[in-house]
Amino acid sequence: MPVVVSESWGSRKRSIAADSADVTLTYLVEGTDNDTTGYDAVVSTSPTSYVFDSSGRTLYRQTITLERVGETEWKAAVKYGIRKGQNPASSSYDFDTGGGTTHLASSIATINSYAASGTAPDFGNLIGVTKDSVEGVDVTIPQFRFSETHEFSTSTITGAYKLTLFSLTGCVNNETFKGLSAGECLFLGASGAQKGEEDWSITYSFAAQPNASSLSVGSISGIVKRGWDYLWVRYEDAEDTTAKRLVKKPIAAYVEQVYTYASFSGLGI
Repeated sequence: MPVVVSESWGSRKRSIAADSADVTLTYLVEGTDNDTTGYDAVVSTSPTSYVFDSSGRTLYRQTITLERVGETEWKAAVKYGIRKGQNPASSSYDFDTGGGTTHLASSIATINSYAASGTAPDFGNLIGVTKDSVEGVDVTIPQFRFSETHEFSTSTITGAYKLTLFSLTGCVNNETFKGLSAGECLFLGASGAQKGEEDWSITYSFAAQPNASSLSVGSISGIVKRGWDYLWVRYEDAEDTTAKRLVKKPIAAYVEQVYTYASFSGLGI
């Protein structure tokens, strides 16, 4: 005798709240006295997902209950609900404004200078000038580090998506992303985990540095630099006629692109 599964009249009971929604489909299973056979028939008949409303919100099959009501008859209830990751509240966000470091060859201002005798050479705000080079100093600069963790269904995290994460690691945004202007956000990479058949949990890590539109190095001003570009300076010996000494003077500044720029739309977050 074949097993027949048919949806009952009491089916499609639903509830909805501000951050949740669910619907229950009920079925009558006929033609078997074996609970495993009845359960398998419900699994193969009931859809894995259910479109809940006209906006296209989709709920996913979560639980199946089976109750025997006759010799070869069973009543089944299939509950559908919001999957992890559909609700923004299931995501998490961490940030750190501890700052990064950068190497500066030039200060904002030279407050004082002192000489053993005569006048101290004027190095034009350069730091740590030696006979052959400008040593500079490492300082803390604004750097915003943040990470986001999201839950995804197993069907979403494909091999192609993992390759997208791989290819975007070490790239800088070429358009506005998370409120950061193009050039300010560096994607540090993603880490993911899955237990058995459960949803994927993926953490995305980023670092941000501000774009600059008016940097100065010595007498060179108006330097434009995107957050993750690299600035370096060429120096040359020049005479300080007051101190009667040779000093280092910046003669040129260069802004180099050292990261690939890409769209972060492929991250899907």
